[in-house]
Amino acid sequence: MAEMSMNQIIHAAVRRDVARTEQALRGLRDGDAERARQVRAAWQNLVRELTHHHEAEDDILWPFLLQRGVDADLLRQMESEHGAMKQALASASAAIEEVAAAPTSARATAAADAVASSSVVINQHLDHEERDVEAPLGDLESDPEFKALSKKLRPASMVDAANALAWMDDGAGRRERTALRSTIPAPVVAILTKVVARRYRREVAPAWR
Repeated sequence: MAEMSMNQIIHAAVRRDVARTEQALRGLRDGDAERARQVRAAWQNLVRELTHHHEAEDDILWPFLLQRGVDADLLRQMESEHGAMKQALASASAAIEEVAAAPTSARATAAADAVASSSVVINQHLDHEERDVEAPLGDLESDPEFKALSKKLRPASMVDAANALAWMDDGAGRRERTALRSTIPAPVVAILTKVVARRYRREVAPAWR
């Protein structure tokens, strides 16, 4: 079983949530306001986590990689793709808000189509990043400056970190779960996701039960 970086674990969570949001919308029944609210909450969480991830890359990681000789054109492409993803997420978010305001199957189908369109943009970027940026990141794993920098990429508080871990773990496959616990000790993951991550368990997890 190949190892996964934390970056790849996050990407797996993004892909998973986009796919199951589209599926949930396509199955939403007319008038099911509670389900519409659940899907909206889960989507908002995805957007929040992905926005933090990309802003940290744009503001902190890409400048560092540029200093370490990674191709400037590649890093500009990464930042441009983040902009395209932001627009795609905004379009899908607007459609999902319409479903929450008036949960009809027609609106849910339109929102599912918007999420499907966003998934094309998202997956193209994630695939590109994993193909061309993952290797330079791997080469820096033992670099003391990179290790120090990595701390700045993490969520600002323990609560935010716990909610992010709960999101990564929810619905993850065996490979992702194993990789996560090889990066962070399993008892720590358990405490953070089961005890500290109250917001995720209360507001987001019900969408996927």
